[in-house]
Amino acid sequence: MSGPGISVVICAYTEDRWEDILAAVSSVRAQSRPALETLLVVDHNQALLDRLGKEYKEAGGVRVLANAGPRGLSAGRNTGIAAARGEVVAFLDDDAVAERDWLLHFAEAYADPRVLAVGGRTEPVWASGRRPDWFPEEFDWVVGCTYRGLPRGRVRVRNVLGGNASFRRSAFDAAGGFATGIGRDGDKRPLGCEETELCIRLSRARPDAVLLIDDRAVIHHRVPEAREHFRYFRTRTYAEGLSKALVARSVGADKGLESERRYATRVLPAGVARGLRDVLLARPGGAGRAGAIVAGVLTAAGGYVVGSVRARRGGTTFSVPGLSVPGPSAPGLSVPGADAAGPRVPAEGAALEGAGP
Repeated sequence: MSGPGISVVICAYTEDRWEDILAAVSSVRAQSRPALETLLVVDHNQALLDRLGKEYKEAGGVRVLANAGPRGLSAGRNTGIAAARGEVVAFLDDDAVAERDWLLHFAEAYADPRVLAVGGRTEPVWASGRRPDWFPEEFDWVVGCTYRGLPRGRVRVRNVLGGNASFRRSAFDAAGGFATGIGRDGDKRPLGCEETELCIRLSRARPDAVLLIDDRAVIHHRVPEAREHFRYFRTRTYAEGLSKALVARSVGADKGLESERRYATRVLPAGVARGLRDVLLARPGGAGRAGAIVAGVLTAAGGYVVGSVRARRGGTTFSVPGLSVPGPSAPGLSVPGADAAGPRVPAEGAALEGAGP
Protein backbone atom coordinates (compact mmCIF):
# COMPACT_ATOMS: atom_id res chain seq x y z
CA MET A 1 0.00 0.00 0.00
CA SER A 2 1.61 3.25 -1.13
CA GLY A 3 1.15 6.57 0.59
CA PRO A 4 0.65 7.31 4.28
CA GLY A 5 -0.92 4.88 6.73
CA ILE A 6 -4.32 6.24 7.79
CA SER A 7 -5.89 5.67 11.21
CA VAL A 8 -9.64 6.32 11.33
CA VAL A 9 -11.17 7.67 14.54
CA ILE A 10 -14.90 7.29 15.22
CA CYS A 11 -16.19 8.92 18.44
CA ALA A 12 -19.36 7.47 19.99
CA TYR A 13 -21.34 8.36 23.09
CA THR A 14 -24.74 6.63 23.08
CA GLU A 15 -26.14 3.13 22.54
CA ASP A 16 -29.06 4.77 20.71
CA ARG A 17 -26.75 4.89 17.68
CA TRP A 18 -25.67 1.25 17.90
CA GLU A 19 -26.64 0.30 14.33
CA ASP A 20 -25.17 3.54 13.01
CA ILE A 21 -21.85 2.86 14.75
CA LEU A 22 -21.65 -0.64 13.28
CA ALA A 23 -22.44 0.74 9.82
CA ALA A 24 -19.75 3.42 10.17
CA VAL A 25 -17.12 0.82 11.11
CA SER A 26 -18.24 -1.47 8.28
CA SER A 27 -17.85 1.34 5.75
CA VAL A 28 -14.27 1.91 6.90
CA ARG A 29 -13.45 -1.79 6.72
CA ALA A 30 -14.81 -1.89 3.14
CA GLN A 31 -12.54 0.89 1.82
CA SER A 32 -10.77 0.37 -1.52
CA ARG A 33 -7.68 1.75 0.17
CA PRO A 34 -7.62 -0.02 3.54
CA ALA A 35 -7.25 1.91 6.78
CA LEU A 36 -4.28 1.06 8.97
CA GLU A 37 -6.71 0.76 11.89
CA THR A 38 -10.09 1.94 13.16
CA LEU A 39 -10.26 3.48 16.63
CA LEU A 40 -13.66 3.61 18.36
CA VAL A 41 -13.50 6.16 21.18
CA VAL A 42 -16.37 5.97 23.68
CA ASP A 43 -17.29 9.13 25.58
CA HIS A 44 -17.82 8.26 29.26
CA ASN A 45 -20.39 5.51 28.68
CA GLN A 46 -19.27 2.27 30.32
CA ALA A 47 -22.16 0.19 28.95
CA LEU A 48 -21.38 1.24 25.37
CA LEU A 49 -17.65 0.74 25.96
CA ASP A 50 -18.22 -2.82 27.18
CA ARG A 51 -20.66 -3.63 24.40
CA LEU A 52 -18.36 -2.38 21.64
CA GLY A 53 -15.40 -4.13 23.25
CA LYS A 54 -17.27 -7.44 23.00
CA GLU A 55 -18.49 -6.70 19.48
CA TYR A 56 -14.98 -6.12 18.14
CA LYS A 57 -12.99 -8.36 20.46
CA GLU A 58 -12.01 -10.66 17.61
CA ALA A 59 -11.97 -8.03 14.87
CA GLY A 60 -8.55 -7.28 13.51
CA GLY A 61 -7.77 -3.63 12.96
CA VAL A 62 -10.48 -2.28 15.29
CA ARG A 63 -9.65 -0.95 18.75
CA VAL A 64 -12.12 0.30 21.35
CA LEU A 65 -10.94 3.03 23.72
CA ALA A 66 -12.40 5.12 26.52
CA ASN A 67 -12.23 8.89 26.20
CA ALA A 68 -9.24 9.77 28.37
CA GLY A 69 -10.19 13.42 28.78
CA PRO A 70 -13.22 15.42 29.87
CA ARG A 71 -16.60 14.59 28.40
CA GLY A 72 -17.04 15.85 24.85
CA LEU A 73 -16.18 15.31 21.21
CA SER A 74 -12.91 17.26 21.26
CA ALA A 75 -11.40 15.18 24.06
CA GLY A 76 -12.61 12.01 22.36
CA ARG A 77 -10.85 12.98 19.17
CA ASN A 78 -7.70 13.83 21.11
CA THR A 79 -7.80 10.39 22.70
CA GLY A 80 -7.97 8.85 19.24
CA ILE A 81 -5.11 10.98 17.95
CA ALA A 82 -2.89 10.03 20.88
CA ALA A 83 -3.55 6.32 20.32
CA ALA A 84 -3.36 6.33 16.53
CA ARG A 85 -0.41 4.74 14.75
CA GLY A 86 -0.98 6.25 11.31
CA GLU A 87 0.87 9.12 9.69
CA VAL A 88 -2.59 10.51 8.90
CA VAL A 89 -5.58 10.54 11.27
CA ALA A 90 -9.05 10.67 9.69
CA PHE A 91 -12.33 11.34 11.48
CA LEU A 92 -15.74 9.90 10.66
CA ASP A 93 -18.99 10.68 12.50
CA ASP A 94 -20.59 7.74 14.30
CA ASP A 95 -23.84 8.25 12.36
CA ALA A 96 -22.25 8.39 8.91
CA VAL A 97 -20.98 5.92 6.32
CA ALA A 98 -18.09 6.53 3.96
CA GLU A 99 -18.11 5.75 0.27
CA ARG A 100 -15.66 3.08 -0.88
CA ASP A 101 -12.97 5.48 -2.17
CA TRP A 102 -13.11 7.91 0.78
CA LEU A 103 -9.64 7.12 2.11
CA LEU A 104 -8.20 6.74 -1.39
CA HIS A 105 -8.93 10.39 -2.16
CA PHE A 106 -7.52 11.50 1.18
CA ALA A 107 -4.32 9.54 0.58
CA GLU A 108 -3.85 10.99 -2.91
CA ALA A 109 -3.94 14.54 -1.56
CA TYR A 110 -1.19 13.80 0.96
CA ALA A 111 1.26 13.06 -1.86
CA ASP A 112 2.04 16.79 -1.56
CA PRO A 113 4.10 17.15 1.65
CA ARG A 114 2.73 20.65 2.21
CA VAL A 115 -0.78 19.27 2.74
CA LEU A 116 -1.56 18.99 6.46
CA ALA A 117 -5.36 18.54 6.36
CA VAL A 118 -7.89 17.17 3.89
CA GLY A 119 -11.66 17.18 4.20
CA GLY A 120 -14.41 15.77 2.02
CA ARG A 121 -18.06 16.17 1.07
CA THR A 122 -20.84 15.16 3.46
CA GLU A 123 -24.27 14.38 2.02
CA PRO A 124 -27.41 14.38 4.21
CA VAL A 125 -29.59 11.28 4.55
CA TRP A 126 -32.93 12.65 5.75
CA ALA A 127 -34.90 10.44 8.14
CA SER A 128 -38.13 11.40 6.36
CA GLY A 129 -36.66 10.35 3.02
CA ARG A 130 -36.40 13.82 1.53
CA ARG A 131 -35.19 17.33 2.31
CA PRO A 132 -37.88 19.46 4.00
CA ASP A 133 -39.16 22.00 1.45
CA TRP A 134 -38.25 24.92 3.70
CA PHE A 135 -34.68 23.78 4.50
CA PRO A 136 -32.12 25.81 2.48
CA GLU A 137 -29.07 23.99 1.12
CA GLU A 138 -27.02 27.02 2.20
CA PHE A 139 -27.61 25.89 5.80
CA ASP A 140 -26.83 22.18 5.47
CA TRP A 141 -24.01 22.77 7.97
CA VAL A 142 -26.81 22.91 10.56
CA VAL A 143 -27.11 19.11 10.17
CA GLY A 144 -23.35 18.53 9.82
CA CYS A 145 -23.28 18.39 6.02
CA THR A 146 -21.62 20.19 3.12
CA TYR A 147 -23.55 23.35 2.32
CA ARG A 148 -24.19 25.29 -0.90
CA GLY A 149 -21.48 27.88 -1.36
CA LEU A 150 -18.44 25.71 -0.72
CA PRO A 151 -16.13 25.47 -3.74
CA ARG A 152 -16.22 22.29 -5.83
CA GLY A 153 -13.36 19.93 -6.68
CA ARG A 154 -10.11 19.72 -4.73
CA VAL A 155 -9.52 23.23 -3.43
CA ARG A 156 -7.69 25.08 -0.67
CA VAL A 157 -9.82 26.15 2.27
CA ARG A 158 -9.43 27.92 5.61
CA ASN A 159 -10.78 24.94 7.54
CA VAL A 160 -12.11 21.43 7.01
CA LEU A 161 -15.40 20.19 8.50
CA GLY A 162 -14.90 17.84 11.43
CA GLY A 163 -17.22 14.91 10.66
CA ASN A 164 -15.38 14.16 7.40
CA ALA A 165 -11.79 15.25 7.80
CA SER A 166 -8.21 14.09 8.10
CA PHE A 167 -4.96 15.58 9.41
CA ARG A 168 -1.33 14.68 9.01
CA ARG A 169 0.08 13.76 12.42
CA SER A 170 2.63 16.57 12.18
CA ALA A 171 -0.30 19.02 12.22
CA PHE A 172 -0.99 18.09 15.84
CA ASP A 173 2.70 18.25 16.67
CA ALA A 174 2.70 21.84 15.38
CA ALA A 175 -0.62 23.11 16.74
CA GLY A 176 -1.74 20.76 19.52
CA GLY A 177 -5.07 18.95 19.60
CA PHE A 178 -8.71 19.95 19.48
CA ALA A 179 -9.62 22.57 22.08
CA THR A 180 -11.73 21.09 24.87
CA GLY A 181 -14.73 23.05 26.11
CA ILE A 182 -15.64 24.31 22.64
CA GLY A 183 -17.12 21.25 20.88
CA ARG A 184 -20.14 18.98 21.25
CA ASP A 185 -20.73 17.36 24.65
CA GLY A 186 -23.33 14.62 24.39
CA ASP A 187 -26.81 16.07 24.05
CA LYS A 188 -26.12 19.58 25.32
CA ARG A 189 -26.61 22.68 23.20
CA PRO A 190 -25.21 21.87 19.73
CA LEU A 191 -22.13 24.07 19.70
CA GLY A 192 -19.18 23.45 17.38
CA CYS A 193 -16.33 25.06 15.45
CA GLU A 194 -13.58 23.14 17.22
CA GLU A 195 -12.13 22.09 13.85
CA THR A 196 -12.30 25.68 12.60
CA GLU A 197 -10.32 26.90 15.60
CA LEU A 198 -7.77 24.09 15.17
CA CYS A 199 -7.29 24.79 11.46
CA ILE A 200 -6.73 28.50 12.02
CA ARG A 201 -4.31 27.72 14.84
CA LEU A 202 -2.52 25.27 12.53
CA SER A 203 -2.18 27.84 9.75
CA ARG A 204 -0.65 30.27 12.23
CA ALA A 205 1.81 27.68 13.51
CA ARG A 206 2.65 26.53 9.98
CA PRO A 207 2.10 29.40 7.51
CA ASP A 208 3.21 27.10 4.66
CA ALA A 209 0.48 24.55 5.46
CA VAL A 210 -2.01 23.60 2.75
CA LEU A 211 -5.54 22.65 3.85
CA LEU A 212 -7.82 21.09 1.25
CA ILE A 213 -11.34 19.87 0.63
CA ASP A 214 -11.74 17.16 -2.00
CA ASP A 215 -15.43 16.70 -2.78
CA ARG A 216 -14.79 13.20 -4.16
CA ALA A 217 -14.16 11.99 -0.59
CA VAL A 218 -17.83 11.46 0.22
CA ILE A 219 -19.65 10.33 3.33
CA HIS A 220 -23.40 10.06 3.94
CA HIS A 221 -24.58 11.50 7.24
CA ARG A 222 -27.87 10.47 8.83
CA VAL A 223 -30.15 13.36 9.80
CA PRO A 224 -32.62 12.22 12.49
CA GLU A 225 -36.23 13.36 12.33
CA ALA A 226 -35.77 15.74 15.28
CA ARG A 227 -33.26 17.77 13.26
CA GLU A 228 -35.61 18.27 10.33
CA HIS A 229 -37.67 20.83 12.25
CA PHE A 230 -37.28 24.58 12.44
CA ARG A 231 -36.88 24.45 16.21
CA TYR A 232 -33.58 22.57 15.87
CA PHE A 233 -32.53 24.83 12.99
CA ARG A 234 -32.99 27.88 15.18
CA THR A 235 -31.19 26.29 18.16
CA ARG A 236 -28.27 25.16 16.03
CA THR A 237 -27.77 28.52 14.28
CA TYR A 238 -27.83 30.31 17.63
CA ALA A 239 -25.26 27.85 18.98
CA GLU A 240 -23.11 28.44 15.91
CA GLY A 241 -23.03 32.13 16.78
CA LEU A 242 -21.90 31.31 20.31
CA SER A 243 -19.19 29.05 18.91
CA LYS A 244 -17.97 31.61 16.40
CA ALA A 245 -17.56 34.04 19.29
CA LEU A 246 -15.25 31.51 20.96
CA VAL A 247 -13.23 31.09 17.79
CA ALA A 248 -12.92 34.85 17.30
CA ARG A 249 -11.84 35.20 20.93
CA SER A 250 -9.16 32.55 20.41
CA VAL A 251 -7.74 33.44 17.00
CA GLY A 252 -9.03 36.98 16.37
CA ALA A 253 -12.07 38.20 14.43
CA ASP A 254 -10.15 38.75 11.17
CA LYS A 255 -9.30 35.08 10.74
CA GLY A 256 -12.16 33.73 12.83
CA LEU A 257 -14.80 35.37 10.62
CA GLU A 258 -12.98 35.59 7.28
CA SER A 259 -15.00 32.88 5.52
CA GLU A 260 -18.21 33.88 7.28
CA ARG A 261 -18.09 37.38 5.76
CA ARG A 262 -17.96 35.96 2.23
CA TYR A 263 -20.72 33.51 3.08
CA ALA A 264 -22.98 36.22 4.52
CA THR A 265 -22.42 38.75 1.72
CA ARG A 266 -22.44 36.43 -1.31
CA VAL A 267 -23.89 32.98 -0.67
CA LEU A 268 -26.84 33.88 1.53
CA PRO A 269 -28.21 36.81 -0.54
CA ALA A 270 -28.11 34.53 -3.60
CA GLY A 271 -30.05 31.93 -1.60
CA VAL A 272 -32.73 34.44 -0.65
CA ALA A 273 -33.00 35.50 -4.29
CA ARG A 274 -33.47 31.87 -5.38
CA GLY A 275 -36.17 31.40 -2.77
CA LEU A 276 -38.05 34.50 -3.93
CA ARG A 277 -37.71 33.41 -7.54
CA ASP A 278 -39.24 30.07 -6.63
CA VAL A 279 -42.15 31.92 -5.04
CA LEU A 280 -42.75 33.74 -8.33
CA LEU A 281 -42.54 30.45 -10.23
CA ALA A 282 -44.96 28.80 -7.77
CA ARG A 283 -42.38 26.21 -6.74
CA PRO A 284 -42.86 24.65 -3.28
CA GLY A 285 -40.86 25.93 -0.32
CA GLY A 286 -39.43 29.08 -1.86
CA ALA A 287 -40.80 31.46 0.76
CA GLY A 288 -39.85 29.08 3.56
CA ARG A 289 -36.25 28.78 2.34
CA ALA A 290 -35.87 32.55 1.98
CA GLY A 291 -37.36 33.06 5.43
CA ALA A 292 -35.18 30.37 6.97
CA ILE A 293 -32.03 32.01 5.59
CA VAL A 294 -33.00 35.35 7.11
CA ALA A 295 -33.93 33.72 10.42
CA GLY A 296 -30.68 31.73 10.46
CA VAL A 297 -28.61 34.85 9.95
CA LEU A 298 -30.43 36.71 12.72
CA THR A 299 -30.21 33.89 15.28
CA ALA A 300 -26.54 33.23 14.52
CA ALA A 301 -25.82 36.95 14.88
CA GLY A 302 -27.67 36.98 18.20
CA GLY A 303 -25.63 34.03 19.43
CA TYR A 304 -22.42 35.74 18.37
CA VAL A 305 -23.30 38.91 20.27
CA VAL A 306 -24.21 36.96 23.43
CA GLY A 307 -21.08 34.82 23.17
CA SER A 308 -18.86 37.85 22.65
CA VAL A 309 -20.29 39.62 25.70
CA ARG A 310 -19.80 36.54 27.87
CA ALA A 311 -16.25 36.07 26.61
CA ARG A 312 -15.34 39.70 27.37
CA ARG A 313 -16.68 39.26 30.89
CA GLY A 314 -14.34 36.36 31.44
CA GLY A 315 -16.67 33.40 31.04
CA THR A 316 -15.12 29.99 31.48
CA THR A 317 -12.03 28.68 29.72
CA PHE A 318 -11.18 26.13 27.09
CA SER A 319 -7.78 24.51 26.75
CA VAL A 320 -5.63 23.41 23.85
CA PRO A 321 -4.04 20.08 24.78
CA GLY A 322 -0.66 18.78 23.81
CA LEU A 323 -0.77 15.17 22.64
CA SER A 324 1.47 12.34 23.78
CA VAL A 325 3.44 10.09 21.46
CA PRO A 326 1.19 7.21 20.34
CA GLY A 327 1.84 3.75 21.69
CA PRO A 328 0.14 0.42 22.30
CA SER A 329 -3.27 0.65 23.92
CA ALA A 330 -5.56 -2.16 24.97
CA PRO A 331 -9.30 -2.02 24.25
CA GLY A 332 -11.18 0.00 26.81
CA LEU A 333 -8.11 1.63 28.35
CA SER A 334 -7.51 5.36 28.58
CA VAL A 335 -4.66 6.81 26.58
CA PRO A 336 -2.16 8.65 28.77
CA GLY A 337 -1.57 12.25 27.87
CA ALA A 338 -4.60 12.71 25.63
CA ASP A 339 -5.97 15.45 27.85
CA ALA A 340 -2.73 17.12 28.81
CA ALA A 341 -3.42 20.72 29.65
CA GLY A 342 -2.38 23.34 27.20
CA PRO A 343 -2.86 27.10 27.14
CA ARG A 344 -6.19 28.19 28.54
CA VAL A 345 -8.25 30.74 26.68
CA PRO A 346 -11.10 32.83 28.11
CA ALA A 347 -14.31 31.68 26.45
CA GLU A 348 -17.98 30.95 26.87
CA GLY A 349 -18.00 27.27 27.70
CA ALA A 350 -20.44 24.91 25.97
CA ALA A 351 -20.59 22.08 23.46
CA LEU A 352 -21.22 21.80 19.68
CA GLU A 353 -21.14 19.43 16.71
CA GLY A 354 -20.10 20.33 13.17
CA ALA A 355 -18.86 23.57 11.78
CA GLY A 356 -20.65 26.26 9.91
CA PRO A 357 -19.07 28.31 7.15
